[in-house]
Amino acid sequence: MDTVITPQRIELPPGAVLKLLGDWQDYQVLSQQLGDRSSPRIKYRRGEILLMAPLPEHGRDASLLADIAKVLLDHLEQRYDLFTPITMSLPEVSGIEPDYCFYIENCRAVVGKKRTDWESDPPPDLAIEIDVTSYTDINDYLPYRVPEVWILKSNRLLIYRLLLESYVLTESSYFLNVREIVQQCLQIANEQTTSEVIKWLKNFLRGQQ
Repeated sequence: MDTVITPQRIELPPGAVLKLLGDWQDYQVLSQQLGDRSSPRIKYRRGEILLMAPLPEHGRDASLLADIAKVLLDHLEQRYDLFTPITMSLPEVSGIEPDYCFYIENCRAVVGKKRTDWESDPPPDLAIEIDVTSYTDINDYLPYRVPEVWILKSNRLLIYRLLLESYVLTESSYFLNVREIVQQCLQIANEQTTSEVIKWLKNFLRGQQ
């Protein structure tokens, strides 16, 4: 597939990342043109627009990582709300599309909401990104002040937490040993189905009680 960017069509081959010069109005036009399509994904940073067409492994790994987070939250009897797909945007500043967002401590603030005002509503407590094509920059999350961001890159889970005005690599504030757990789940996923991975994780957590 060739790359095509016209007023009528936007097509990128799987795995492609395209950077364009553009302002907020250009970003809005492209976003409206894409509509509800899941590919390509679109991101806005001041003065530039990025388009990325995910590879098949992107969706698989995103779903698996979200499923792991759900199992862990359920195990902790923690209430949460989950959103995907979701577009986070601040006019003239930023537009991003995390793979998954979890509201945990702030879950009550979004119950029943149809739209989010990113300038006044609380941010999600956890955002998840799968970075197969070096598309994600942790600083994209700074304008939204998301407390914790997981980025899966080269089969390694990177956990960032917001401290003051910057993100630092550290451990999760929600789950102990989550990097090791995710690593084990990814290894199992190389040979077994997602359902078998989740079954293993639930049995593992029961054995830790």
